[in-house]
Amino acid sequence: MAELSLSDVSSKMRNLDICMMATHAASGVITNRPMSNNGDVEYDGNSYFYSYEGSEVVKDLKEDSTINLSFQGNDKLYISITGKGELIKDKNVLKEHWVDSLNDWFNDGVDTPGIIMIHVKAEKIKFWHKEESSEVKL
Repeated sequence: MAELSLSDVSSKMRNLDICMMATHAASGVITNRPMSNNGDVEYDGNSYFYSYEGSEVVKDLKEDSTINLSFQGNDKLYISITGKGELIKDKNVLKEHWVDSLNDWFNDGVDTPGIIMIHVKAEKIKFWHKEESSEVKL
């Protein structure tokens, strides 16, 4: 297994937006849902997602902060990121990662009642592309 840098993975992720986010429910069941990184793809080991405080994903993260993000791209590209999720309500931080397309989901922008950001800090990144596989050392 070859070793890639975070920069190498970032360049491969540049066009990937939707991932499957897996969390552990309080019952122990692994739950997946599609999430968008909102085009914030200058990847540096951090991913940012928006949700609502009452959502299942937020309930899961309050019980167990472990998250796995699975990305799939063209040409047999797969990336798996495992890390810890932090829930952020600070509107200044939410504004830093805001893009206009989020207004489709959150009508009042960062002032939308119950809005919350999920910040995923990578601890382990695995990568597969055709016959190549690698793990990024963080």
